[in-house]
Amino acid sequence: MKGAVVAALLATGLLMPAAGAQTRGGTMTGVANPSAVIGTEIAFARRAQAKGQWTAFRDTMATNDAVLFEPAKVVARDWLKGRRDPAEAVRWQVHDVWMSCDGTYAVTRGAWQLGKDTGVFNTVWQRQPRSGEYLWVLDLGDTLASPLAAPDMIGGHVSECRNRPRRPVPTVGKKPPKLPPPIDAADGQSEDGTLRWRAAIDAKGAGTFVVGRWNGTGYDEAERLTISGN
Repeated sequence: MKGAVVAALLATGLLMPAAGAQTRGGTMTGVANPSAVIGTEIAFARRAQAKGQWTAFRDTMATNDAVLFEPAKVVARDWLKGRRDPAEAVRWQVHDVWMSCDGTYAVTRGAWQLGKDTGVFNTVWQRQPRSGEYLWVLDLGDTLASPLAAPDMIGGHVSECRNRPRRPVPTVGKKPPKLPPPIDAADGQSEDGTLRWRAAIDAKGAGTFVVGRWNGTGYDEAERLTISGN
């Protein structure tokens, strides 16, 4: 289903093609492929309408790592366990995707609607090492006073592969230093370091979600969502 969606949208020019795509046994490996994530988002939205909102969230999450903000941060597998689907599922449309050079992670942005309410969302997607499919690890959003303007084309943005940032390498013969734990479990970055994000949300749901994209010498702020909270 995902493949059919992507193929159709590529044919109409709505998706950006993959950059330098390579395959191994038919699975995308080690490359940025924004179209795959856009197709996954579209299939996710359709599943919510066909199977139920929370069923769709359970079916597409990375079980051990996924977090939601409702409005404070919660472990998705615990919060979603046994939760009944609402009578009306939220609808959403993806507008942009930012992806790491190695394709291990991507962040999407788009609009959502539920009844008379409308808003904006961000979702972080992680590529699974064995299957190559993308599952979400973080999801948040906010209500807007007016609908988010739809783009003429869904944007696919890939981080610069040149001069990728390097992780510190411990000196040979010395015990590696102990690094402090992440400030927040909602902080993260791609395996090659070319895409990073941070969600800083308080208990009332107010805060920011920021995405940094590697440009070859540093990070550009690709996305900043300011959430007003309750």
